Amino acid sequence: MRNTNTTLAFQSRLLVAAAAATHRLFIARACHQQHPIRNLAVDARMIKTGTDPPDHVTFATLLSGCDDSMSGKVLVQVHADIVKFGLGSTLIVCNSLVDSYCKCHCLDLAFGLFNEMPARDSVTFNALMTGYTKDVKNQEAILLFIEMQTLGLKPTDFTFAAVLCASVGLENVALGQQVHGFVVKTNFDRNVFVGNALLDFYSKHDYRIDARKLFDEMPELDGISFNIIITGYAWDGQYEESLHLFRELQDTRFERRQFPFATMLSIAANTLDLGMGRQIHSQAIVTTAEKEFLVGNSLVDMYAKCGRFEEAQGVFANLAYRNSVPWTAMISAYIQNGLPEEGLNLFKDMSRARVSPDQATFASVLRASANLASLQLGKQFHSCIIRSGFMSNVFSGSALLDMYAKCGFIKDAIQTFQEMPDRNIVSWNALISAYALVGDGEATLSSFEQMFESGLQPDSVSFLAVITACSHRGLIEEGLQHFNSMTEIYKVSPKKEHYASVVDMLCRSGRFNEAEKVMAHMPFEPDEIIWSSILNSCRIHKNKELAKRAADNLFNMNKLRDAAAHVTMSNIYAEAGQWENVGKVKKAMRERGVKKVPAYNWVDVKHKVHVFSANDKTHPQIEEIMRKIDVLTQRMENEGYKPDLSCALHNEDEEMKVESLKYHSERLAIAFALISTPEGSPIVVMKNLRACTDCHAAIKLISKIVGREITVDFIVTKGRDGNIHMVCARRSGLFLSILKAMDNLGLDIQQAVINDFIGFALDVIITEVAFLLCHCPIGTLSTNDIKEDIGEGSQRLRYKG
Repeated sequence: MRNTNTTLAFQSRLLVAAAAATHRLFIARACHQQHPIRNLAVDARMIKTGTDPPDHVTFATLLSGCDDSMSGKVLVQVHADIVKFGLGSTLIVCNSLVDSYCKCHCLDLAFGLFNEMPARDSVTFNALMTGYTKDVKNQEAILLFIEMQTLGLKPTDFTFAAVLCASVGLENVALGQQVHGFVVKTNFDRNVFVGNALLDFYSKHDYRIDARKLFDEMPELDGISFNIIITGYAWDGQYEESLHLFRELQDTRFERRQFPFATMLSIAANTLDLGMGRQIHSQAIVTTAEKEFLVGNSLVDMYAKCGRFEEAQGVFANLAYRNSVPWTAMISAYIQNGLPEEGLNLFKDMSRARVSPDQATFASVLRASANLASLQLGKQFHSCIIRSGFMSNVFSGSALLDMYAKCGFIKDAIQTFQEMPDRNIVSWNALISAYALVGDGEATLSSFEQMFESGLQPDSVSFLAVITACSHRGLIEEGLQHFNSMTEIYKVSPKKEHYASVVDMLCRSGRFNEAEKVMAHMPFEPDEIIWSSILNSCRIHKNKELAKRAADNLFNMNKLRDAAAHVTMSNIYAEAGQWENVGKVKKAMRERGVKKVPAYNWVDVKHKVHVFSANDKTHPQIEEIMRKIDVLTQRMENEGYKPDLSCALHNEDEEMKVESLKYHSERLAIAFALISTPEGSPIVVMKNLRACTDCHAAIKLISKIVGREITVDFIVTKGRDGNIHMVCARRSGLFLSILKAMDNLGLDIQQAVINDFIGFALDVIITEVAFLLCHCPIGTLSTNDIKEDIGEGSQRLRYKG
């Protein structure tokens, strides 16, 4: 009998142990399936069924399945159960709790537990440091790292990963480099996890050379190593290098589903390479990676940017989860493809779908406001940003700053910058670019110096704004000095945009030999932007030989998307009287299916956009508009205006040329604005192509006659010659500033006027000089009154009466 009872007792304990083990196994499986809430329900059932109480392994396994979807209240309840079962001082359980609190963004609770723990090890510090970096509390993470060293705890690979992440967040290059030294000293440089963290650090600081050297020297690589270096080159615009490394990655045995498909799709989107995008899409389908959140969003972005909106909508509709990212990708693509109204309509649909916009969404719609020259619309989005709580976000603030600058309200832009609670490299770059946008070269350089004095290192965006500011103020040597300092001092690799700006700067001043030397040392072939820049400068300098070579290179580019190069070359031949060559260029345009983009102007009056084209007679108020133009033309002629007939079609007679110039789209839009807005109020007109010299001269006179400030913004596609931002104030000081810039270039003004070239300014300044020689009293001239600068995607002319 006794043996029977003993046997039954043993079997009972065995069953209880088996049940507990079964529960643990169930918990582990649920954790693996990422169901943290279900795990807690299992834990409750274990307690209620009377099995052995859970031990430290049970709770550690349970907590390992927590993620950011779990409520902090649920974790507090688990914490209470841990204390109830006497495990509140067990290191492994406390470490799991700290980690779980951090994952749920309950950092106060994590820190409180951290302070109460009787014992702490490297795992404890790593968990809290990682939590701080994920919540962008990088300074706190660094302080923890210092405390950890003070206590004599040995760092692990997770320690170095966390502190390097904090260095990136703090934009502290020196700190990251010190950590790199510590990594080598502790022999962690052969650890692939730490190596990847270092790769990420150097890549995100634009230290591309150091990142590649580290990549080549790493004793062990994995798929993440390739992803980081490929993405880094993509950020830097070195797409060919990214493609080369991606092909290398395809030859490895690493998990294909983890390939950087999102990055490659981003490259296809930025280069408008639909064929490549579709190939990557096919590979993503084969590996089922297209179901990944980032890949799906990148597919939407790629198809949308390539103008394939139906395919983008198809991918968008099939997304399992649609947050603000795919919505923003669609909105941004519409705006970048010159469809701001469609983008704004989609923003309304996003609101109806109850998807909250993020800072990237607001940046896109603010760009639409700027493109439409709608300050009122921009101010409405400003209010939305305040209500959404994004005003303290540097990206939203920077987008607002950019919007006000592009709408011509630089004072509001500066005020936005001054009111930012935090300023990082993005906000400083926005300010520097804003000054460049309105053509204030001195303020651009001054802001650059102030940013440096504030302790921030300039990046590629900072240098681009400064170099182009130097270019268009005629400060060639200063511009070259800043360009050379990028690699020599700041270790920032120049991108295509920097080389293009330097080439443009040298060509504008007629230093073509130096420009060709810069091109010869570029790590990539000259693209459409660079050859277009050379072609335009050749037209100004009458360099037909180099112009022919630039045009041939442009014509041979399969991706040449507009007629700008053909039109410029045709004009060069026409001005030289080479009509046979003009015919050849036009024939080539027909054979290639290249059509000249018609010029449009639009103006926002009382929240309604009015669009005009040359000689357009469809507007309901066209008769009143034409009468206004006739009156203005008469007054302009009284002021000494003579139309520049070279801006009209060459095959028309003189009378037809004069008549056609009167009704260019700019003048129709301005005339409509004059009869539709209060006297004295400023006028902002948008245009899709660059203004001709005759319209430039005419609008300056109109501004003087009506006593109003008139701003003309030119929104153009990337790569066109109109990719210029110029602000010309109609003041008596203009002439002296031109002389000053010419003196910086070592040019002779009399010879310059004869050669149809005035210093750093565009050919439109020729008319400017002729006008000012007749109308400006030399004794009243002052400096700093002509300003010209480049801004991506637009050109601005501002006229003050």
